[in-house]
Amino acid sequence: MDKLNLHRIPSQPLIRQGQALASTPSPKQSFLEHLNKAVQPSELKISKHASERLAERNIQITDAEWAHVTEKVNEAKLKGIKDSLVLMDQAALIVSAKNSTVITAMDRMEARDQLFTNIDGTIVLS
Repeated sequence: MDKLNLHRIPSQPLIRQGQALASTPSPKQSFLEHLNKAVQPSELKISKHASERLAERNIQITDAEWAHVTEKVNEAKLKGIKDSLVLMDQAALIVSAKNSTVITAMDRMEARDQLFTNIDGTIVLS
């Protein structure tokens, strides 16, 4: 019978002294980076349409109020809200939490008899 020679092939790459081990990015680091980016608070943008509505309806929102809206929209985003109705003392805003964008705006009197659809959350601010 012929002799059979078996050679073991190492499963780990050989590390030779003096050579640096090539580092590959860890999938966990990549996932964590994506997760942090997804939940990172983002600035609220105002669409052209919403900007026009705010001007037409003479709705004035202070920087402090915008900061509060932004904070609450980011909080809603963390809870899985995609599109929300934000009720303020003087205005009602439809905001895409997913895109951090104000879609449209109206004053509270105008919003009184409206039916809001395609929203999955409401933020009431005082």
